[in-house]
Parts: sequence; structure tokens; C-alpha cells
Amino acid sequence: METYAMDSEQIGQFETNIHGSVIRPEDVKYDEARTVWNGMIDRHPALIVQCSGSADVITTVNFARANGIPIAVRGGGHNVAGSAVRDDGLVIDLSEMTGVRVDPNERTAWVQAGATWADLDHETQAFGLATPGGVVSETGIAGLTLGGGLGHLRCKYGLSCDSLRSVEVVTADGEFLTASSVEHSELFWGLRGGGGNFGVVTAFEYGLYPVGPEVATCLVFYPGDQLSECLRVFREFVASAPEEISILAFSGVMPDEELFPADAVDDLKVGFLACYSGPAEAGERALLPLREITEPIADFSGTMPYIDFQQILDEDYPDGMRYYWKSIYLDGLSDTTIDRIEYWTDAAPSPLSTIDVWQLGGAITDTDIEESAFAGRHAPFLLGVEANWEEPGHDDANVRWVRDCLDDMRQFSDGSVYLNFPGFMEEGDAMMRTTFGPTYERLVELKDEYDPTNLFDLNQNIAPSGTARTNGGSSHE
Repeated sequence: METYAMDSEQIGQFETNIHGSVIRPEDVKYDEARTVWNGMIDRHPALIVQCSGSADVITTVNFARANGIPIAVRGGGHNVAGSAVRDDGLVIDLSEMTGVRVDPNERTAWVQAGATWADLDHETQAFGLATPGGVVSETGIAGLTLGGGLGHLRCKYGLSCDSLRSVEVVTADGEFLTASSVEHSELFWGLRGGGGNFGVVTAFEYGLYPVGPEVATCLVFYPGDQLSECLRVFREFVASAPEEISILAFSGVMPDEELFPADAVDDLKVGFLACYSGPAEAGERALLPLREITEPIADFSGTMPYIDFQQILDEDYPDGMRYYWKSIYLDGLSDTTIDRIEYWTDAAPSPLSTIDVWQLGGAITDTDIEESAFAGRHAPFLLGVEANWEEPGHDDANVRWVRDCLDDMRQFSDGSVYLNFPGFMEEGDAMMRTTFGPTYERLVELKDEYDPTNLFDLNQNIAPSGTARTNGGSSHE
């Protein structure tokens, strides 16, 4: 691997123009600054720049470009693919940029790119407002939004990227732009679902919707031997469910001694996590069928603060655990598909792993496919395969389980994926072309315009014309 050495004088001159922090390998803060959420990732950048604002980002992009230094872009959250850091390169770290400004009258929020959904929810819920976010509050807003953004409000209000009003972005040539439906509209189109390919987004403006402060929720667990029956009921339920309901079905062992009776802790389970985005009383009635499929192992459903529900999964994904997630859109949820989900759930080598089925449709489908680059609007379901484990010695078995499962499940899919669950991008350019289809060439044209040298290459990469693609993952999350 090529090493990009920078002498102290060169770095020192650069540092005088940075208001944030410039961290070198010899600095005390270096190991903490280079560490990301996924314990599988252990990379050593040559330089980490913790930016304080857009001016620092502009300066850093110009410095990296002028000196031929490869970059990674880090937001404020998980980055399951690990591409927020790179060996011997320069990390543009936005995690200190966490400002949120809400206009309750206009129902908008301006949010810096280092913020998490917890940061955003805290400010918007003070006014009984929300925008579609993730299902774990510690996720960064930037990566999730640029990759589309699936959360608890998706069927009623769409994806995170669907609520964008504008973005502030620093392009590869160091230019600062505001992109929206009326200015730099093609760039705005590409940033909504095209990932971190076209620049460093430093701030997002979202539209907000009346949600909370309390919402009706469902969190119920059933015995694993009822998995097939539960998914069949789920399939029928979502066919006529109101758009206010968004459901995530999941299966695995999930051995939590605080949640489950002792005789069920180590058994397979199937669960449903759902939110109703309308009046809570109506929501409790609407969600009741999910709680009565059979005798549950545990039922934590009920009305609760929206902020609490957004954080309900946080403890299940601690910093430093090992993660490998991939996804595929499903054409439907046939009996045969359900049978294979049951098979692969049982085959998981780690009791902490799950197979997830995301209900899609509703507002996601209602949005015209030409309005954004996001490529998954056609699908009724998304299959997410999450390998979660603790021991490094178990890496190969867990990664192999995910890949084998996805290879099998492609028989029920057109092969396109959700870019926020990309694995480690081992499928490369073929995956991107399959996912975007005819839209891919439009994205290449956009890349040619805004990043013709592929400066922003460490992501779900769309290579500019005539440029070799480099392997990466989600660069902003």
C-alpha cells in the first residue's frame, strides 16, 4: 500500500488555516479519533481533521486534492462498512459539527452533518415535530440520508432523503454550493440516494411533520417455531395496513436475560417492531393484530414518547462489537421466501445476529422514481441480514453466513440492494449497476461534472468515465 508522507512543515502550514483539530499519528487523541463503531475496522490514517465548519472542510478538500492525498469522510454515526477511515489517507471528520436549528413555523430543521438522529430528535420533538430518520438514534443523519434513509416513519412520510429541502455541499474542487430543487437541481437529485459520491455534505435542511410527542408502538416477540406463521400474518397485515404503520420483522436468538424468561433466553425468536405515526389511541387499535398472532414470549408494546421509541434499539448495537450487514430488495414474501428466511435464521453462527424484513411501500412508492436517485422504490420488502458478534476469531463464519444467505435469497430479488447495508462492497461496480439500472449512467454524468478525478472514492462508488473504481463502503454515516 502506498504511504502518503507529509512533512511537519507542510502539515503545520495547513493547520494554521483550520479552526478545528488536526490530529497526527503521534498525538494522544489519535487512537480515539481513528476508532469507529464497527469493531472489525482497524485503520491508521496519516491525518485526521476534525472540522469545525464548512470553511475547514473547504480548506481540507483543497489540501488533499493539491497534494494527491486520498480521503475518507466521517459523519457522526455508525459507518457499518468502515469506510469513514482509511489507511495512510486523510480523514475529513465532521463529528464535531452537530448543530441543529429548528423553525417550528416553517416546519424545517437545518442540521450539520456530524449530528445523529438523537441530536435531531431532541430539538424537533420540543415542537412535536419529526422527520423520517433511522431506527437507532445513534446513527448519523448524513450517511443514512445520502443512502436513502429507512426509519420508523417511512410508510407515512417516506425516506429521510424525501424530506430534504436543500443541502450544503463542498465539491471536489473546493467549491461551496447549496443544492435544492431550484439550484443545482441535478446535484440535489443525485445526493438523495446516490451516497457520498459528489462532495462533502456539511449541512442538511429537512422538512418536518407533526409526530409525537407520544406515539403508539409495537414491540412483541414470539417463539421461533412460529416464525413461518408470524411472517405469513405479517405479509397479510401489511397488504391492507394504513400508511401510518411502518413495521420491521426480525428473527434470531437475541439472548437478553432482562427481556425474556429464563427458559426462552437461548431459543430462536421472531419479533415485530412498529410505529404508528398518527393519533396514539387509533394506533394502539391498529397495531393490535400484530400482538395477537399467538401467545407471545414478551410484549413491550404501548404508547410511549417518540424519542424513547427512537432509542429502543440503541443498546443492541454497542460501540466496538463486530458487524457485517448486507441487504437485498425482495420481490415479495412468498411461502418459499419465508421458508428460506427460517432456514437462514436457524443457520446463524452468532446468537446476536438477526434477519430483518422491512415493510416498504406507502409514501416510499408514492414518490416518483425520477425525483431522486434512490433506487429501491419498486420493492415491497427489504431483506437485511445482520451478523453481530464479539470474538475476532468468529469473523469468517459470520461473514460467510451473510454472504451465503444473500446468494440464496437473490432468487427472490432483482439483485438490487439498500446502500446503507452494503457489506464491505465486495461486489463492487456490478452491485451498483444492478441497483441503479438505467439511472446509473445519469449518476456517472453527475460524477463526471462534480468529481471527475474520483476524489470521493471511498464509498458505494460511482466511478467517473474512464476511471477505475476503488473499493469502499458508506463514507458519511
